Amino acid sequence: MIVFNFLLCRFETAVRWIDVHAQFNGGKPRRLKVRCLGVTLRGLKDQLNEFNQRVNPRDTRRVEYVRYKRPTLDEGRVSFTWVELTKDENVKSMFWEHNMFQWIDMRVTLLRSNEDIIKSLILPKDRD
Repeated sequence: MIVFNFLLCRFETAVRWIDVHAQFNGGKPRRLKVRCLGVTLRGLKDQLNEFNQRVNPRDTRRVEYVRYKRPTLDEGRVSFTWVELTKDENVKSMFWEHNMFQWIDMRVTLLRSNEDIIKSLILPKDRD
């Protein structure tokens, strides 16, 4: 039993979560928890897709772009600028920069897949 408790405590400290306030396609901001240790850009997008599918089960759009508010400390004042996540290093930097903040503000752009767009097209009627 002691070994189990030790492994459980070690697991909980290894898997770190952070609060995110995500706004999907300009909608109402939603609060969710995101795993932040060892996460790649693809992994972050997958977590955001899973969350969107839970709250909007009929929505087939997928996360394409993710931006976040990057904090900057200048002469004792904190300011924020919007930065787009384009590679894994950006994701690591984002989590590192937000160690002193309670949450991360994100703007997420959802797009339909090419297959979904083609399925939704209305084909012209045959004129012959």
